[in-house]
Amino acid sequence: MTEIARTTALIEPVIRTMGYDVVRVTMLGKSRPTLQIMIEPAEGRALTVDDCASVSRAVSELLDEHDPIGGAYLLEVSSPGIDLERPLESGRKRLQGRIGGTEGEIVRMAVGAEEVRVPFRDIRRAKLVLTDELLAAAEKGQH
Repeated sequence: MTEIARTTALIEPVIRTMGYDVVRVTMLGKSRPTLQIMIEPAEGRALTVDDCASVSRAVSELLDEHDPIGGAYLLEVSSPGIDLERPLESGRKRLQGRIGGTEGEIVRMAVGAEEVRVPFRDIRRAKLVLTDELLAAAEKGQH
């Protein structure tokens, strides 16, 4: 059994008990490996920073206790991204990037080196990626 399969088997029951579905568990990067766990609420509501923080704490405890992965790595609990009702001109229906702000009814996102502008009406579902910046803001009560 691979490290990712062992890790998934270890964390998935706990995450499900907390009310979330595991979308994907993967290891990203070589020089600075990141264990990425993508989740979404089982009942279909939007994922919040607090959700990611709660799952991150629970998973961290399990990983520290059972140590299924050798070596140092970062833990990232996130959502799969933004799903769109209609594809963009490029044909894409799923985006992952950093929200740069809004202009009226438009959301500006940095997707790689490109800025993408998406109308609110075309966003079917949006999910947050937990970053150190968001986690620090959540801990300070700045949602």
